[in-house]
Amino acid sequence: MKTAIVTGATSGIGEATVRALSSAGWQVVATGRRADRLEALAGELGDHVHAAVFDIRDADAIKAAIAGLPERFRGIDLLVNNAGLALGTAPAQSADLDQWHTMIDTNVSALVTITHHLLPQLIARKGAIVNIASVAGTYPYTGGNVYGATKAFVQQLSLGLRSDLHGTGVRVSVIDPGMVETEFTLVRTGGNRAASDTIYGGANPMTAEDIAATILWIATLPPHLNVNRLEIMPVSQSFAGFQVAREETS
Repeated sequence: MKTAIVTGATSGIGEATVRALSSAGWQVVATGRRADRLEALAGELGDHVHAAVFDIRDADAIKAAIAGLPERFRGIDLLVNNAGLALGTAPAQSADLDQWHTMIDTNVSALVTITHHLLPQLIARKGAIVNIASVAGTYPYTGGNVYGATKAFVQQLSLGLRSDLHGTGVRVSVIDPGMVETEFTLVRTGGNRAASDTIYGGANPMTAEDIAATILWIATLPPHLNVNRLEIMPVSQSFAGFQVAREETS
């Protein structure tokens, strides 16, 4: 039985991925900060799901959690780097610097730390890495600033890892989702439910389960196939036009 570790598993894409992998016969280490949610998920799905409660931004906590895994969960075949967040919608000149640092710490530094820590065993087991980036890393928009930059980093790191791991048998993929209805926007707007509902209203967005199914598909491809990068959007979403600031003419 193969074992996966899924970060950010307390809600949204992470939780849906734990469910999808578990249903497909994987053992799963589900990580996150909210113990009640993780323990409830593990209790529901059974003893082939292990709840590992820690803050992904804490490098020492990552190492301790992995070192403390039960014996049967210690051989990691798949790392799903899903933990991440967007904070704030303000343009750069009025953004909150602390929010910028939190996004960098979570979306970049934490992802780099857990990936580096698990690389030796992923190489030994010819495993796989699936990183969750975003279309925001490719297409800039007002207020996307640091969030989009962190996701561009994830995209480029994924391609770099793919190159560095050439010949090891380790597969590396990055998924760039567009609009997915999860708690993402609720977090970004500071808990403003009305704002969150307005963004998703009538848009027929993707679901967490859509992305989880994509992750499972990538994870179960034959070992000689690699999906380098996959951009996925709902049909209702496409590409915006360029902004043009026009001067008033007399």
